[in-house]
Amino acid sequence: MKFSSTLQELGKYPFSEINEAKDRVREKGINLIDFSIGDPQEGVESFIQEELTASIQKARGYPKASGLPEFRSQVASWIAWRFGVEVDSDSEVIPTFGAKEAIFSFAQTVVNPNDKKDLVLVTEPGYPVASRGARFAGAEVIQLPLKRDNYFLPDLDSVRNDVWNRTAVLWLNYPNNPTGACAPLSLYEKASRLAEKHNFLIASDEAYTELYFAEPPCSALQVKDRKRLVIFNSLSKRSSMTSYRIGFIVCSPEIAEVLKTYRPTVGTAPQEFVQYAAVAALRDENHVEEARRRYARKRELLRNVFIQSGFHDSGGSATMFLWLKTPGEETASQVALRLLEHGIAVAPGNTFGPSGKNYIRVALAPTETECIHAVKILEDVL
Repeated sequence: MKFSSTLQELGKYPFSEINEAKDRVREKGINLIDFSIGDPQEGVESFIQEELTASIQKARGYPKASGLPEFRSQVASWIAWRFGVEVDSDSEVIPTFGAKEAIFSFAQTVVNPNDKKDLVLVTEPGYPVASRGARFAGAEVIQLPLKRDNYFLPDLDSVRNDVWNRTAVLWLNYPNNPTGACAPLSLYEKASRLAEKHNFLIASDEAYTELYFAEPPCSALQVKDRKRLVIFNSLSKRSSMTSYRIGFIVCSPEIAEVLKTYRPTVGTAPQEFVQYAAVAALRDENHVEEARRRYARKRELLRNVFIQSGFHDSGGSATMFLWLKTPGEETASQVALRLLEHGIAVAPGNTFGPSGKNYIRVALAPTETECIHAVKILEDVL
């Protein structure tokens, strides 16, 4: 039998390998506290659950790819409140089945697989989905390094004009996974000018804009010219709604029309009762503020124990992740395996690209009680 050569070349999704390693440890009877995946375990607020339950009774038929007007309108209202940007809910907002599927499939709408010249630029270390989606779409992927001495921002000035001229999409992700870095508006403005000059799109993954510990991060939506901009956001992190699978795209009407043509084909419209629950979540900021306070407490607990053991906090001031440089001669993978044997799961930095080989990513996803217990274990084994 024949299978996709791209799939064979890329191999397993990196987190699948982490999950398999965790399963092997569990088979030994070891209870794990899982800091490897950004899946919040504190639970969804009761008022969101209640709205979901009440809205199930309204559900009839297949959900439309265009989404509920109520959901699109609430997204537009939230963007106006949070970023001071007015968007049209009918022509510029598209609901997604979470952010991951939308990020993966986006290249299929803008890359011509018969054109060997199309490039997709991604940042490294980074969330692997954009890169893998581009490869499946037939694009060549170029990685832009994120270095600590440049605050984990890509050096756009270092990209040659001939590369820009072949670029179909530039992917940015701030606040950044895995480093936690935030981007200044000036980076988006520079990218916007380059996109206009060289005729490419900017895709901005902004799933972590609401998880921060200093100043609120900006959005690429705040640039002066956003006609070449596509932003992806989600309620998975903001409202811990990972199991609900609900997110949204905001883009120009021209790009939205292309997406509206493509997305019904793949059938990734979120269920309407989930959209109603998301409306309730977007209307409330109190639970988001409490989540930030909770993450801050967990961040302080874990950060302190790692720093006291010689790790260096190399990350920024946002997201639910700690990006920690490993001490001594151990690689990130060796550290991760050693901790796993003691019931602590973290993600080795090379999961996100080769430059992460000396880092680990610690997701502040477990409950506060689990974090307190994890600190006691880490004090003994680090």
